[in-house]
Amino acid sequence: MLRFLSLVFLSGCALLSTTIDARSEGLAKSGTRFYYSNYDGSVGSARIIRHYWVPVVHPEGTVDNRLDPRLRKAATIAQERANARSRSRCWQYVKTALVESGVINSYPKTNYATEAGDELVRSYGFKRLPIHDQFAAPIGSVLVFGHGAEGHVVIRTKTGFVSDYWTSNRCKYPLVAVYGKFSS
Repeated sequence: MLRFLSLVFLSGCALLSTTIDARSEGLAKSGTRFYYSNYDGSVGSARIIRHYWVPVVHPEGTVDNRLDPRLRKAATIAQERANARSRSRCWQYVKTALVESGVINSYPKTNYATEAGDELVRSYGFKRLPIHDQFAAPIGSVLVFGHGAEGHVVIRTKTGFVSDYWTSNRCKYPLVAVYGKFSS
């Protein structure tokens, strides 16, 4: 019993001495500052940041007057029919929007989104635009992304991108090309 009491007494003294040292170094508790000891033994402090939030802001799409205005109509049609989530039918929705807006006169025959750009250029008079950033694409332009054999295709809107769903975020697949049809 005597050993136990002496152990408790020594532990209490050690605990008391560590708290005294901490106060003497200036490492007291604070709700607004964090105190720390530098490598040379001096005391430093930094402000405590409780909330940190930076909104992600993407630039809005611009209108290129050289492009066919029916492309903007296609973007509107596609956005009206867009779902909340992808149904893996991006090229079908884009084809339908392009046909119904009058940009192209027949339904494209390719099955995969990676083939969309080649067919639009070959059969429907589209041109590849010298754009390498998807947020720099003008409203109504068709963006083709590569991902395996299937790929992904969207139409640029004022605030984002639309195919079978609408999003304002960057596509995770690499951008293959941006296509547009010039007014005649």
